[in-house]
Amino acid sequence: MGARLMNLICDQWLFAERRDDLVLRVEPCQLSRPDLTDIVMPRADFLGATYQFLIGLLQTALSPEGEAEWLDLYESPPSPEKLAELFTPFAGAFNLDGTGPRFMQDRDPLDSASLSSVSSLLVDAPGANGIKNNTDFFIKRGVAERLCPDCAAIALYTIQASGPAGGAGFRTGMRGGGPLTTLVLPDDPDSSLWQKLWLNVVPKAQITQKGQQFTAPQADDATVFPWMGATPTSEKAGSAQYPEMLHPLHVYWSMPRRFRLLFEEHAAVCDICGGESETTVAEVRAKNYGINYEGPWRHPLTPYRHDPKKPDTTPWSQKGRPGGIDYRHWSAFVFDDDERVGALPAVVVRDYIGAKYPFYWEEFEDGKTDTVLSRQARLWVHGFDLDNMKARGWTDMQMPLVAVPGDRRDVLREWVSECVDLAQATAREVSDRIRHAWFKRPKEAGGDTSHLAGAFFQATQADFFVLIRTLRDAVDGEDAINFLPPEAARAWYRALRRAAFRLFDEQALSGAPDLRQMERSVRERRWLSIWLAGGAKKSKKRNAVALFAERGGFDLKARDETRQPDEEITNG
Repeated sequence: MGARLMNLICDQWLFAERRDDLVLRVEPCQLSRPDLTDIVMPRADFLGATYQFLIGLLQTALSPEGEAEWLDLYESPPSPEKLAELFTPFAGAFNLDGTGPRFMQDRDPLDSASLSSVSSLLVDAPGANGIKNNTDFFIKRGVAERLCPDCAAIALYTIQASGPAGGAGFRTGMRGGGPLTTLVLPDDPDSSLWQKLWLNVVPKAQITQKGQQFTAPQADDATVFPWMGATPTSEKAGSAQYPEMLHPLHVYWSMPRRFRLLFEEHAAVCDICGGESETTVAEVRAKNYGINYEGPWRHPLTPYRHDPKKPDTTPWSQKGRPGGIDYRHWSAFVFDDDERVGALPAVVVRDYIGAKYPFYWEEFEDGKTDTVLSRQARLWVHGFDLDNMKARGWTDMQMPLVAVPGDRRDVLREWVSECVDLAQATAREVSDRIRHAWFKRPKEAGGDTSHLAGAFFQATQADFFVLIRTLRDAVDGEDAINFLPPEAARAWYRALRRAAFRLFDEQALSGAPDLRQMERSVRERRWLSIWLAGGAKKSKKRNAVALFAERGGFDLKARDETRQPDEEITNG
């Protein structure tokens, strides 16, 4: 199929997986088929972007009025024929090529703009300076010299949604450069594609920000689809676009960058997916000073933070980070915490926990629904870790997501905070003891040892996810307000202790080069044992382990049948 006048509503450009593991091409209206379980993409960032694209399409075409309408469509998805009927009125805004408006491309042909390789659409491709200075050591040039229209379309959407900086006047997205996306997925991995997508569609009121009004979207409305009109460029001051100036649905279709894809009747194999295509894209035109988004934008799929001490300041999106994402960040993705850390979970997460599941449970108890909506879902976190224009890494992980009653949510958040605090204190202690084992004068030793803490959190992550499920079951108990569940607290402490000894032994005791280092290692392991037993060394501050045991109501000296001989604690 040629790419001329390719339409992202009407054409079969997506690859979907069936329950029998067969992968087939489908158009978007088929995503409600019960035999489809997932989208298949050649790159992880393309997969995340495709989910966002389809969620945005569903939100645009059939935003529910409230939870009742949402649950009805979760129970009984519209047929592909009905979806086609709902999507078709928007087809005019989804032409990838042609003489009229083009999907996520500037209305101006940009004939005067310089030409760039199509690889500039890839967020992790080296920039012009990297190629010029020959510094593309890890992210190589030339990895995508020619793309098929399918890959070009989703690459375009990916860079517009990720919003990385691109140099002088090249705007970042409304979420800032490299925002994290958090999606809600069913706990059952065999769930349908429709269920995975529809869990992230929310009622109209949830995406309507202050000063906005939700009106029926139209394909030619540039406040929804900015490429349907002239780009509100930003060369001059006072040209910024604020939430109250645009339609609530604009968040799914924001277009900070000015691009034009240059299609050629040049048959080739796509450098990304490996598919053959009669029409391909090798170059794009790009121009700076596109749409400049300012103000309190809140994208429904992204978690934010704000400064609790400055409640009137604009929240900022949570981003990827060099050390990656792990369970230390779980609470900020799940629980509102205005007063302490200013965490603002994504709208779709808040809606699942605070509205969708509670409404479903009432309907289920009243016998009004036979559908199963699990109290536990999965939280899919993904996004680039960017340093300005440079991609340092890609975050892609899933965590448990639990729904608890509103009056118990703060209790669970407090419990989780206490458990994470102990993990962080343990990671610091074991890292410090390893440095003292390695170096005679650790304060004078250079080098970055942050990887030690990262290894510790990775080693205890599975235990944390087990802990979350245990705390979820315990939070409804009579004593939930005042006390951590003793068995859960004890199990978490023991998991941390095992991981601490294991990490220390791997890093400090295994293969010590000389007798002096071995002596230091044995001495530091003893101090680690004392600390893990609740003792302290030359400090008036109470030991974090002792405080946690007190709070959790368990005895640190109680016999642990799972303790290995080399973990035996010395009481110094």
